[in-house]
This record gives sequence, structure tokens and C-alpha cells, in this order.
Amino acid sequence: MKTQHQFSKTASHEAVKGEFNTCLLLYSGGLDTSVMLKWIQEQYECEVIALTIDLGQTADNLDEIREKALILGAKEAIVYDAKDEFAQLCFEAVQSNADYQGGYALGCPLGRVAISQIAVQVAEQYQCEVVAHGCTGKGNDQVRFEGYMTTLNPEIKIIAPVREWSMGRDEEIEYAEKHKIPVIQKQETPYSYDENMWANTGEGGEIEDPHLIPPLEKILKWCNTPKDAPDEELELIIGYENGVPKTINHMELHPAALIQYLNKVGGEHAVGYFHLIEDRIVGLKVRGVYENPAAHILIQAHKGLEQLVSTREENELKHFMDCKWAYLCYGAKYFEPAMDNIRAFIAKQNEKVTGSVTIRLYKGNCEVVALDSPNSLFDHTLATFNSSDSFNQQASPGFIELWNLPQKSAYQVKKKNEVAALNLMS
Repeated sequence: MKTQHQFSKTASHEAVKGEFNTCLLLYSGGLDTSVMLKWIQEQYECEVIALTIDLGQTADNLDEIREKALILGAKEAIVYDAKDEFAQLCFEAVQSNADYQGGYALGCPLGRVAISQIAVQVAEQYQCEVVAHGCTGKGNDQVRFEGYMTTLNPEIKIIAPVREWSMGRDEEIEYAEKHKIPVIQKQETPYSYDENMWANTGEGGEIEDPHLIPPLEKILKWCNTPKDAPDEELELIIGYENGVPKTINHMELHPAALIQYLNKVGGEHAVGYFHLIEDRIVGLKVRGVYENPAAHILIQAHKGLEQLVSTREENELKHFMDCKWAYLCYGAKYFEPAMDNIRAFIAKQNEKVTGSVTIRLYKGNCEVVALDSPNSLFDHTLATFNSSDSFNQQASPGFIELWNLPQKSAYQVKKKNEVAALNLMS
């Protein structure tokens, strides 16, 4: 490895060689974390325990990843099934109508919450003083992992090898070959992905440059493009209790299974992928392609049901709270005290979000086409344009006069003052 610069540790939570015995590595099985597994043993002269967390990602063979970690010298290799725990976070996102800057349902930020919580638990269980992650110095995830883990356990220390070394891809491969780390040659692609059951995030290549049109046929992993989607529309009835999705077409499903099913059918119908210009925590503006079909379907349906059972003022305030929840979640502030207050409001508001929503999927479109709830505020006798005695239309003129009074008064005062100013000038 060629060191191009001297890395200087400045934060109190950064681990120092010789001050610990065991490191817990967040291990994906790819080239980067496989090199890290060896590099940490070599550079820090410590034992390494590998932790791989199953958040419902489809691209990984978890048994092979565990075996690879052991071959590379991990003291232990743990595969932790977190699908159920993660699904509960995803359903909090549904209740909060999760949307960061236009279609991103926060799959990666929510995943980092789950991974951080589990990492701290496992580190304590296996007496690991240090946790290592594979994030770069330019991304959001370093902020999330290190912020969350040191919040949950202020005694824990962190290693971020990618920030410390100066290896490019060729040097990583050279290091891997030298240390007999298996290197699987993949078809050359400029795109990189981060996947869990809630979202698949694509970056790199044409995605990075907003001047270019990303070739979606090459990029998308979960979703068809509209031209390749079925010619027949699909209607689904989603049942909610207290804002949490429970059933599809009246059949109750396990949370993870419900999400995975909607990812499948939503992806087939080209629903739920977005190009997004994104403001990162660290100040960069980047573009990504996000695939979150289940999230998009569940959130659209939830929004429709929520609007049906809530007043105008409630819907306005809920939109503000949802936006703040999304920004705090994205911005590595999931455990911020303000989030407890926002969650309390969101939970209370969702107590009446119970009922069923019919969704229509067709060539990229996701429409709410029918709604039903025992808490519906819709009254047909009041809302109908047909003749009805329930709504007293004779009261409308008086209401209009009082409703318009502040606007009317302010406008007249403004007009009077403008005339007076013109007269003074003349």
C-alpha cells in the first residue's frame, strides 16, 4: 500500500493502535471490507470479529460472506437477521410519509439506524472496544454510523479505514492478491449500489453528472422502465391499522413479506424509482437513482387515507412534521430529542389512520383510486352537488363576508396609502 498523505486523527472517538484488543467490522463481503479485514489485523495488531447484517438485501449470499470472513482470519463471523427489526423502522417511515427532497423514502438512512443499534449491541456482547466501517470521508454514512454508535455508547471507538488509507481500486486488488483475498472479477460497470428491503440506491457513471441522461435500462435493478412494464394495470387493496400496513387484498402478511411483495409487483409495473438531486449532510450536492417501489406504494396509500380522516389543519401540520422527520432522519439525527416529540405527534395522528386503500399501478403510475375508513370525515350528504338540506347554503354569504374581512380591509388600507403617497409626490 502506498501512503499518499499522512492521516491525522482529530476526534476523541477515533481508535488508537495499542489501546484495544478486538475490533468489530461491519462486513459486506466485498473487496473493500475484505481488504479492511486483513488491513485492520495488520495495521492495528488486533483481533477482528466480522458482523454482516441482513436487512433484506437480495444481492448477497450471506452464508458465503460468513465463510469468507472466517477464511480471511476473522475471530468470529456473525450474520444477524434484522429483517423484522428493520421492517418496523420502515413502517415508522410509512406513518411519517417519508420523503427526502422528492421521492427518496430514506432506505439508506433508516438502514444505518438499524445497523448502528445492532453493532453497539453486538460489540458489547463480544467485548469489542472498537467498531470499523467502510465509509469514505465524503459521504453521509460516516456521519450516521459514528454519530449513532457514539450516541448509543459514548465509550465506543471507531476505525474508518477508507479515510486512513490511500488505496485506489488497483492498489486494493494488488493488496488483496498479496494477502490471498479472493477477488471476484465482475463485469465492468460504473455504477455502485446500496441495497436493503426498503430501497436500492444507484450512484456513479452518468448518474453523477446532472447534464447526462442516465440509461435506466442499465441502471435499474428492481424496477422496469414504463415501456417494459405490463400493458395491464394492477389494482391492490391495502389495509392499514393506526397507520401501519397490515393486509394486501384482505390477506394479512408478515411485515417483511408485505414489503418484499410490493417491491416485486411495484417494480414490475415501473413504480417507485426516482432521479434525485440530493443535498448531502457534508455539504455536497449529488444525484442518485433511487428504487423504492414498496415504500412509494405504501406511502401514497397512507397519505390518501390520512387526508380522509384528518382535518385541514391536521393535514397541514402533519405535512410539516413529516418533512422535519425526513430531514432529521436523513441528517443523522434519529436520536435527537426533537425526534421524540415529532414521533409522539405522528403516533397520535396515526391512531385514526385505519381503513383500506385501493391503489392502481400502471406503467410507472401509482394512483389512489378508492378509500374507506370508519374514521372518514367525508359526509356524502354534505359534499354532494345534488340537492341536499344537510348543508345550509344560505349561510355561505355571511361566512364569505367574515372570512374575507382581513384580506379586504388590508387591501383597502394599502390602496389608500398608495393614493396618499402619489398625491404627496405630485
